[in-house]
Amino acid sequence: MEQHRTRPPQRRQSRQAPLSPQGTIDEAAAVYRVMDAKPEGRSRPVPPAVLALRRLPNPRLTGIGAGLFAAASMFLLACLDWLLLDGSSTVFGVLFLPVSALTALWVRPADLVTAPIIVPIAFAVGVIPISGGTGGFGGQTMALVTALAVHAGWLYGGTLIAGLIATVRKVRLMRQRQRQRRMLLASQAARPAQPPRRPQR
Repeated sequence: MEQHRTRPPQRRQSRQAPLSPQGTIDEAAAVYRVMDAKPEGRSRPVPPAVLALRRLPNPRLTGIGAGLFAAASMFLLACLDWLLLDGSSTVFGVLFLPVSALTALWVRPADLVTAPIIVPIAFAVGVIPISGGTGGFGGQTMALVTALAVHAGWLYGGTLIAGLIATVRKVRLMRQRQRQRRMLLASQAARPAQPPRRPQR
């Protein structure tokens, strides 16, 4: 009778490659993101107004560019108001509010401080066509000052909107920088300590 030779089952040893420091950093960052993420059940619904604002174009204008945009927009709107509606101050004030909001939204983060300063200047430039001054430079100046005093409510409202939007953007930017700093510190803490080098003889 033939006897079949049976070999004992050999265990395959899987060799695991040592993790590189980069792999450790990536894993630590992934763990931090998972711990920092909010559960799906507690996520707040996004308001429709925020979704509508996200669909708008999002340019990044410098302080001078934002000033030119606001001044040119208000001047053109005032000219259209003078041509179509005979210089309605209410229409001009209502149109001033979205222009103020867009100016504060589109200015770049480095020039956020300039948004509340740009908006009143743009209002003064735009109110020139509908001020209704006559009699030369002196008459135009007096009419402009009178229009600014009469429409001070719209001026303060647009400036307040621009200031609030710039403040919210600044706070969000600071929080984002703090979050990135925490992730950087967590990745640095996850790096394995390297043994000291021995002096060569």
